[in-house]
Amino acid sequence: MRVLGVDTATRRATVAVVEDDLVLAEVTVDSSSHTTAILPLIDAVLQEGGCGIESVEAIAVSAGPGSFTGLRVGLSVAQGIACATGAQVVPISTLEALAHAAPMAGGAVCPLLDARMGEVYAACFERAGTEWRTHLEARLLTPERLVTTLPAPCTILGDAVVRYGTFLTERLGHGATVLPWPEYGPRASIVARLALARLRSGIAAAGRGLEPFYVRAPDAQAQIR
Repeated sequence: MRVLGVDTATRRATVAVVEDDLVLAEVTVDSSSHTTAILPLIDAVLQEGGCGIESVEAIAVSAGPGSFTGLRVGLSVAQGIACATGAQVVPISTLEALAHAAPMAGGAVCPLLDARMGEVYAACFERAGTEWRTHLEARLLTPERLVTTLPAPCTILGDAVVRYGTFLTERLGHGATVLPWPEYGPRASIVARLALARLRSGIAAAGRGLEPFYVRAPDAQAQIR
């Protein structure tokens, strides 16, 4: 099965095309405007992978949490392509995909995204052989609250380490390994492979009307309330 992976949840736009377990092509760039960057990236990846959009059977898209606009762009493009080609759309948790970018090691993995306003989007997973267990569901936390919930040892990665990496290191000490951003950032090939695994296990793709998983209400909605 050929799967197109798209992740625009952060300032990094990443697109990949995967066939079964083989990554045919992957491109990752820092982008100030995913709206203008995403379609040329998809074209470039498909050309590098030697395949046309009509041959893509499923589109895996990072569905949140993350940037409000970035998530909207990714899901809109995925659903637009699916509408034109008949491909399935498979939403993947942004934090779950980011956790899989951590090196294989023991202990927990905490993907962390900067939610601004002094908060982070966080989750925590633990590897058990080839399986992953959820230790902490995706949620919005202050860094101060986060450090009271993480198990040790714990590997932390994501764009929030740029702002809070020093704080986390000081508070968690040797119990935490903070990985640098963007070296350990989102990868669309991981998003695509997670979607492929779900389709193989019989989990159905999303229907129409797929919405981003924001965790926090968009700023505009929060102001109305």
